Amino acid sequence: MKAVIQRVKSASVTVDQQLISSIGRGLLVLAAVGKGDTEKEADSLVAKILKARFWEDDTGAAWKKNVQDIQGEVLCVSQFTLYGNLKKGNKPDFHDAADVETARRLYDYFYNRMRDSYRPESVKNGVFQAMMEVELKNNGPVTIELDTNAPKKEPKKEDGRGKAQEKK
Repeated sequence: MKAVIQRVKSASVTVDQQLISSIGRGLLVLAAVGKGDTEKEADSLVAKILKARFWEDDTGAAWKKNVQDIQGEVLCVSQFTLYGNLKKGNKPDFHDAADVETARRLYDYFYNRMRDSYRPESVKNGVFQAMMEVELKNNGPVTIELDTNAPKKEPKKEDGRGKAQEKK
């Protein structure tokens, strides 16, 4: 799964000129399900999002508090286009995105896990597979991309003197 997380002062989703959801201070989470994703990836993403420290603490020290610490809100929006790429021309290719049924099932699982893992009344949703207008007042701006299937970095090796070296 992939997600783009934005720290916001406020955000909302409108469909057909009808307000669907809105939040105050918190996180706007654009999430997408890829081929091969399972509940494991959704669980991992939820845990990472809720623990990620995007806010300063009471002393002004940056990156100390997470959305739960500030009692913020979370707006989840499904966005399969996060799996789009332009490697083979100018038309986006979405072949890495999960099929609609799988994506709906896993996105719903992700959203419900987010609600169950935090405060249900503080987690809002967009409309799966709808043409949405998403408005936000970005705070910072702070925007972080997460990919549960991103290749892991190889650890640095020691050079024999106890010092870490970059792998060449």
